[in-house]
Amino acid sequence: MKIGCPKEIKPQEFRVGMTPDAVREAVGHGHAVVMETKAGMGAGFTDEDYIAAGATILGTAEELFAQADMIVKVKEPQAVERKRLREGQVLFTYLHLAPDPEQTRDLLDSGVTAIAYETVTDDRGGLPLLAPMSEVAGRLAPQVGAWTLQKANGGRGVLLGGVPGVLPAKVLVIGGGVVGTHAAKVAAGMGADVTVIDRSVNRLRYLDDVFGREFKNAYASAGNTIALAREADLIIGAVLIPGAAAPKLISRAQLKELKPGAALVDVAIDQGGCFETSRATTHQDPIYEVDGIMHYCVANMPGAVARTSTQALGNATMPFMLALADKGWKRACAEDKHLLNGLNVHAGKLTYEAVGVALNLPTIAAADALTI
Repeated sequence: MKIGCPKEIKPQEFRVGMTPDAVREAVGHGHAVVMETKAGMGAGFTDEDYIAAGATILGTAEELFAQADMIVKVKEPQAVERKRLREGQVLFTYLHLAPDPEQTRDLLDSGVTAIAYETVTDDRGGLPLLAPMSEVAGRLAPQVGAWTLQKANGGRGVLLGGVPGVLPAKVLVIGGGVVGTHAAKVAAGMGADVTVIDRSVNRLRYLDDVFGREFKNAYASAGNTIALAREADLIIGAVLIPGAAAPKLISRAQLKELKPGAALVDVAIDQGGCFETSRATTHQDPIYEVDGIMHYCVANMPGAVARTSTQALGNATMPFMLALADKGWKRACAEDKHLLNGLNVHAGKLTYEAVGVALNLPTIAAADALTI
């Protein structure tokens, strides 16, 4: 198979879909890899690194999309990239279709087979290709939240860890999954007073058993959520419903109940955001104010630490990428139900129910797509 990895063109996106190590593995399996020139520069990988690993360097994205049987990316294809996709081609990347009807329509029209990192599953009920970026985003969230809280940025002017004689900031983490756990660990490590809320009592038991002395936890009822939000200096939204639009947990009307200058960091923004007033921003212009509350809603937070993120993502995606290349997508998905769960679009059909529900579009079962 000829595998293509283009340079990411989403604003301020510095990650790349394949590391030189991934290229070396693919070439070792007998496949050809074409890289767009300078695709890895943002993550610190040169064209020479990829050539040494066995890749061929192409000058333009147009050439790459035209030649490749499978496109391996990081972010969802942008409008200009979607026009280059074609029937019979495999796209392997993050998609986040539920809040993005335009992308969904373009992928359906293209006839491409699109497999989304964020809906591939594992035997433990986890999301192994989302987890590494969730870990990165979770660890970044308190860091960017602390920056957003600085007075020069419109925040309350509160230091997350406080100082002797001054209480630390109160941090509320909504969601106790991968993002929330890593966010809570880092915020607590910075000296903040941290509370995590979640609707799974079993998850709260786990957090209490493992991290009981580091941070507190509470059940995420509507009443608890707003009561704790009123006390918080920093609120980190870390909720996820796999493949579906994120629920809105704090409304615009409730912003007036929060502390003036409080900061909201919405890690769920890729799935539409978990605050009603969230809208996607970029690293170039990351924060904005609504009713006196500062919002940080960068849609590709891990792109800020592109080298770490690229390496972590590459470690996770490589086995799946090799399976798709070695076996072809149909056999690979037929033999691995978890990879089949990643199938979102095939031959003009939507194959992920949660996306269909979010966008009011018909879907077919992913297993049925294997016969098309």
